[in-house]
Amino acid sequence: MRVLVTGGAGFIGSAVCRHLVGERGDTVLNFDKLTYAANPASLAEIAGTPRYRFRQGDVADLPAIRAAFEDFAPEAVIHLAAETHVDRSIDSARPFIDANVLGVFGLLEAARDYVKRAPAEVARGFRVLHLSTDEVFGALGPEGAFDEASPYRPSSPYSATKAAGDHLARAWATTYGLPVMLANCSNNYGPCQFPEKLIPLAILNAWEGRPVPVYGHGANVRDWLFVEDHARALSAILDRGAPGETYLIGGRSERTNLQVVETICGLLDEVAPRPGEPPRRALIAFVADRPGHDLRYAVDCGKIERELGWRPQVSFEEGLRRTVLWYLQRGDWWRPLRERYGGERLGRAAS
Repeated sequence: MRVLVTGGAGFIGSAVCRHLVGERGDTVLNFDKLTYAANPASLAEIAGTPRYRFRQGDVADLPAIRAAFEDFAPEAVIHLAAETHVDRSIDSARPFIDANVLGVFGLLEAARDYVKRAPAEVARGFRVLHLSTDEVFGALGPEGAFDEASPYRPSSPYSATKAAGDHLARAWATTYGLPVMLANCSNNYGPCQFPEKLIPLAILNAWEGRPVPVYGHGANVRDWLFVEDHARALSAILDRGAPGETYLIGGRSERTNLQVVETICGLLDEVAPRPGEPPRRALIAFVADRPGHDLRYAVDCGKIERELGWRPQVSFEEGLRRTVLWYLQRGDWWRPLRERYGGERLGRAAS
């Protein structure tokens, strides 16, 4: 299959590109703006293959994304390009409006134009898979889980822009007949994640002996999904999903933030001990909570399991160990990023 992937130099995007090219043998055009969180080094293992191509561009730039469609002639699109860090959205929402709302508009319009001009055999099989987040549903209580019918109640500027993009995608499907599928995922983790997010930040800070910040009391709960499992889920939707449908993707691995950080500290003490030093849990530092911080997310991924046969293959314990070891071994990947972003606190503005 010829697949146009937007945002393919980011964390999830690079895992998807590696899976499509390396595991499935698809031909991929990675269309990426190369913002601060993108890293072409995440694609090194496929960069030299003839089935992988890269094109720098912004999905909100309609002529640029239209040209990518025209030149590459994709059979499918996986739209991953987005601004994703909640803290940064609190500090400055405009980049999130640009990427997550105007970018979705640009992608949908370019896809609509492409389908109108494409040969009938291409148009019949063409589909767009739009990736979103469980954060659009807002906060859960101590019980229950989000499903595909859950109402949207976004809390942060980030989740609000992602919700807007989802509504655009559904509107273009209803009004114009564009064959769009949506996927809402839980918190991803794994190799190649920019070190502003909880897990890589905790790994690097704890390894370096620096304070490991935990918001509030660390009681916020997330469902954790290993990024390679996520790539396999998107592949299943691309192959067997139905246009117009939404699929929730989760890891069935709920943990509090404090449990996650404590587990990371324990793993580091095991694989990279510091003789004579206190356990790394002593580095945990509770800091002022994020404004509007949702207490709990959980995802019921029964639909994708029943209908498409996907299930997460990597347990949280295995995935976290693999992730810790990867960061310890791949300083060449993260040190240049760490020089640009040293772990300073973001997203404290309450007004």
